[in-house]
Amino acid sequence: MNILKFIESFTNEGIIQNLSTKGSRRDSFAMLGKAGANVAMAALPMSLLFSQKATAKNNSSSAFLAAAADTPTGALQLALTLEYLEDEFYDIALNTLGLIPAADRDVIAKISQHEQAHVTLLRNALGADAPEKPTFDFTVNNTFPTFTDYQTFLAVAQAFEDTGVRAYKGQAGNLISTPNFLTTALQIHSVEARHASQIRRMRGLKGWIVGNDRGTGMPEQTQAVYDGEQNTNQAGFMTNAVPGTFTPALTSTGGTESFDEPITGAVAQSIAGLFIRS
Repeated sequence: MNILKFIESFTNEGIIQNLSTKGSRRDSFAMLGKAGANVAMAALPMSLLFSQKATAKNNSSSAFLAAAADTPTGALQLALTLEYLEDEFYDIALNTLGLIPAADRDVIAKISQHEQAHVTLLRNALGADAPEKPTFDFTVNNTFPTFTDYQTFLAVAQAFEDTGVRAYKGQAGNLISTPNFLTTALQIHSVEARHASQIRRMRGLKGWIVGNDRGTGMPEQTQAVYDGEQNTNQAGFMTNAVPGTFTPALTSTGGTESFDEPITGAVAQSIAGLFIRS
């Protein structure tokens, strides 16, 4: 299959079936002002935490992550683990008294409902191959004030959502040979992209990634989520060399904003692994 045509189809809303069951496309979310607080997430180097988590994996949920994305089943198992993570993350936040401002609660609740539906869809698609939900630690041994500081919560949410969008795209090649799994992924991918856009706007950022910029308030340790997004070469087309037909002309940064990049299963595993206790 021509990869360009496939990627086009992967992001084409016209082929996504039953999306309305996950939430209305007409939902309109209010854009909030810029976050004023810096995020206190950098007490430990993320690379060290990743390696510590990697050496500690000794259960079925962690074992499949180590080999995730080698097969269509592995790709969907990886997706399910990311959805487990997001589902529990938003559920805890909604049940944490005083964390989410009243003005934002409906938005977070809607996203949470979507994540619950995604978990159900993926578990049904995988059947007996669906892994059990891991035990998560969203504070990483009390390193992150995830559920005591709202700006930290939003920063972690942004990292999760941006990771999810890139991870789904990264598994496209592994799912082509299994149409039913591909359909399942397509039903979720664009919804996750909407989540990512909304969370970013709630933090006062553009709704898409600019170059490999992680955004204001995001600590250096989250850079793995954004590395590679600065790519300006799309199938031989140099996006930073578009003639200045429009005003303003498409710049190097504008070119990278026009396309999204996938991440490998290994990168997605390392990011999720930071928050997996067992």
